[in-house]
Amino acid sequence: MGDRIRGDGLSRRSFIRMATASASAVAIGTGLEGCGGGGVSVAAAQTAAPAVPPIVAASTALVVMHYQTDVLNVVSSAAPTLLTNTRKLCDLARAKGVHVYFAKIQFSLGYPEVSPLNKSGQGLKASGLFINDTIAPELAQQANEPLIIGHRVSVFFGTDLHARLSAAGIDTLILAGVESTGVVLSTVAYASDADFRLYTVKDCCYDRDQVVHDHLFSTAFDTRSYVLSLADAAVLLA
Repeated sequence: MGDRIRGDGLSRRSFIRMATASASAVAIGTGLEGCGGGGVSVAAAQTAAPAVPPIVAASTALVVMHYQTDVLNVVSSAAPTLLTNTRKLCDLARAKGVHVYFAKIQFSLGYPEVSPLNKSGQGLKASGLFINDTIAPELAQQANEPLIIGHRVSVFFGTDLHARLSAAGIDTLILAGVESTGVVLSTVAYASDADFRLYTVKDCCYDRDQVVHDHLFSTAFDTRSYVLSLADAAVLLA
């Protein structure tokens, strides 16, 4: 999910804007702005985005992140649509033969896993959540679909997910998660650096800050992954 439970959306939004500005500066420094030297403008680069490549089911995993009851209760107004969309995505993946993984954030009583140095962790601890909740039953998790349990926002940090994926020969990930500024952002950053081919399904992701949610999908997620609608994903998984 993320540390929005503390209500620090403004600082989060400022961070996203700063990151975007930094990315623009890098583009200028590398000639992408087209200022001399035959560089290509950012607008032209975006227009010339590559076509979405097909998937190989045997080497692809759908990772459903933080679709757990405590999280969905926090975003209760959006939960019915999210659950409907993501159940469709899960069923499409299952029918295609794509591996399906679920990931949840969880703590023990007293939150011994939370460091006093971790600002985000203090917000999670103060919430009193993520101790006894479960993956949303509406998604019908199957017995052969692994559950990854983590104590941090990223589904990779401190878990065996990367090792499991590598052992299964998986090099491509389809991502769905709540929230976009938390688990999705953290996971996209890690998985991109780890050289996974990534697809993010916008209709199966959510954030309470709609402005930043949309901004992430048009910037950071778009540069690291293939952004799909649920309809796009249905075509990919047909």
